[in-house]
Amino acid sequence: MKIISDKMHAVLDYVTVAIFALAPTVIGLAGLPAMISYVLAAVHLAMTVVTDMPFSLVKLIPIKLHELVEAVVGPVLVVGALVLPWPLSARIFFGVMGAIIFVVWLLSSYGLSRGRPVRIVDRP
Repeated sequence: MKIISDKMHAVLDYVTVAIFALAPTVIGLAGLPAMISYVLAAVHLAMTVVTDMPFSLVKLIPIKLHELVEAVVGPVLVVGALVLPWPLSARIFFGVMGAIIFVVWLLSSYGLSRGRPVRIVDRP
């Protein structure tokens, strides 16, 4: 069931950007984990502002490409958290963020609601 609308997804994308940008300072990420967090914040922001969805600045990237990127990034972050020899705080952070991104990917409508409302049960 796709319960996250495009508007809510866009808001969650901007929240994700803020979390990645603030994590090095707030939870003390340093070195490569901090750099990766900043890069993910920048890339996620860039994708969000140019994806064809609500609250973007320029609608250049189809929402389906945005969907594909998130479908890949979530699991990659989880696997990275499990296999990389980083401090525990970094591993937990990236593992949790990867899981959240994956769950949001699973629950997002990604443009299904454009043009007509999405209904859980079709009316006759």
